[in-house]
Amino acid sequence: MKTLGVYTKDFSLYHDILKILKKRKLAYVSLSSPKDIPKRVGVILTSQKESHDMKSQKTIAIDVYDSIDYAVDLAIQKLTGKEIYSKIFIGIDPGERPGIAVVGDDILLQKVQIDSPEKVVYSIKRFLIVYPSKETYIRIGHGSIITRNRIINSLIPLKIPIEIVDETSTTPSQQTGRSERDREAAAAIALLSGGKVQTNLPLKPTRGTIKNVQKQSRQLTEGKYTISKETALQVLKGKISLIEAIENEKSKS
Repeated sequence: MKTLGVYTKDFSLYHDILKILKKRKLAYVSLSSPKDIPKRVGVILTSQKESHDMKSQKTIAIDVYDSIDYAVDLAIQKLTGKEIYSKIFIGIDPGERPGIAVVGDDILLQKVQIDSPEKVVYSIKRFLIVYPSKETYIRIGHGSIITRNRIINSLIPLKIPIEIVDETSTTPSQQTGRSERDREAAAAIALLSGGKVQTNLPLKPTRGTIKNVQKQSRQLTEGKYTISKETALQVLKGKISLIEAIENEKSKS
């Protein structure tokens, strides 16, 4: 498979591109000139202005898109040379920072971690554009019930089949970092079948889940603050983030 090329005289843009490529552990070739492009370079990441200097038709103008990550996704898809997949499975490991993985025709295409449950739907919409498919399925782990249900309810309007799968066997080795474990778990979840979701799911937190959110607020503030049960409930329903809840608690003091 060919690799990505990076060409731009914009130092700031160049730095931002490399930061994302290194974070995602993607191979690339830095290009000093728009001429004599190595044969192993399949797609070139550049700016919209400089893309006109490229002889290669396979260029991605980074600054045209709303994020570098999105542009890189499109570049990787171009590298595969595949216009449409037969089946795409999107796995989600639910949690306050969900892991998401995309598997297309038995190939792991991508695995990422999202900042919050509310941002999952935006990532899924992006993947639907980047990875067109004849059939697409969303599979989500059964854990973190309230967070899981919040995510599912946000995805139902997309009208894509959603399955809840048993994620018991998907937890990777503790030797890897939390972020990587969430991404790996999402990849494993994508490969498992489960029960289909037919309608919106209830958001009824138990006492235990409420206390757990309160515990998290204490941990994040090193024991200085504990949000109320009512506020914890709002966090669980996705109406306010835990960080916002803590800040509100601080302002009251």
